[in-house]
Amino acid sequence: MVKLAIIGTSWWVDAMYLPALKEHPDADVVAICGRDLDRAQARAKQWGIPKVFTDVEALFELELDAVIIASSNDSHYSLTIKALKKGLHVLCEKPLALSYPEALDMYQLARKKGLKNMTPFTYSYMPTARYLKELIDSGFIGQPLDLNLRYYTGYGRNPEYMWRFDKGKAGSGALGDIASHFIYLAMYFYGDITGIFAKLGTQMQRSHYDIEGQPYEQADDSALLSFSFANGALGSIHVTTLATEETTFGQIHQMDFHGSEGTLRSFTDWDKVQEVAGAKRGQGPVRPLELPEHIWNGVRRDTVPNTYKDVFRTQDVMARAFITDIVQDRDCQPDFLAGLKVQRLLDAALKSDEQKGWVELEPLLLD
Repeated sequence: MVKLAIIGTSWWVDAMYLPALKEHPDADVVAICGRDLDRAQARAKQWGIPKVFTDVEALFELELDAVIIASSNDSHYSLTIKALKKGLHVLCEKPLALSYPEALDMYQLARKKGLKNMTPFTYSYMPTARYLKELIDSGFIGQPLDLNLRYYTGYGRNPEYMWRFDKGKAGSGALGDIASHFIYLAMYFYGDITGIFAKLGTQMQRSHYDIEGQPYEQADDSALLSFSFANGALGSIHVTTLATEETTFGQIHQMDFHGSEGTLRSFTDWDKVQEVAGAKRGQGPVRPLELPEHIWNGVRRDTVPNTYKDVFRTQDVMARAFITDIVQDRDCQPDFLAGLKVQRLLDAALKSDEQKGWVELEPLLLD
């Protein structure tokens, strides 16, 4: 049995982590920690968690095997380093850190200690993404030539202060919060990225002061990225938090892939549509492709939110896979290396935007 603590009390913890762990036969969530005592106590009561903390130092005095870090971005580095030094396996939310040097420290310490580590990029677990990956790896499009990924959502239309748009707390805005998902997916589909150009937008005028009345540096609410892959393909990502997408999740995902032998497309409206379409060269226009049963793997498909819930609560992915990986002594995927690679690209994108030019990535040095 894996004795586990969770740091964070957000809706995400309540919706994705705690339900998934509750049903895992080898997971024992013994404590939860959050800044808001009332909220932490409410989560503990709802999910039968015996211990509640607001002091992380006190939490780490418990006898634990692992910890899930689902707190604000600016806490990821310090909490992960403390947990690793305590000999705990760590699942840390994305973005892994506020900078590449921080992420490198986290990766190196986890490797030195021989501890399991995971940075979950949730959309890679969805059936459409796994089917696209299967098709691309099987040669459906031949040699990859380009991809274009688009993530449109509207939570940034709220002009009030949000920590996700506070550069000091989040590192970046839309770039780190949602583009990081699609940067990971781009590498998941096509491999390593070697160079990047970025233009970040700060279009919504927000409150100039945080919840404590202090001034802060406003982060981006949209991002345009162009990049090159090691395999010679080109890619682009467009993300915005300012779109009017009034679906169940308030977002849509669109993806296009072109290769020497064919085309693939995917559209998810985060309501009822989650589809993949494609065509091989010489076989006519793009047409819908039915996702195989082994891709669905028993999850509901009536709505996208139901699929999403079932994937994370019933399949051996993300939090559930983290526990299984510990028990079976197998490597986690995605791990801190994946988080490190994404963080390096986030840093490069910020540099590109600041310098208004292309940034070529140096070889990844891990030692």
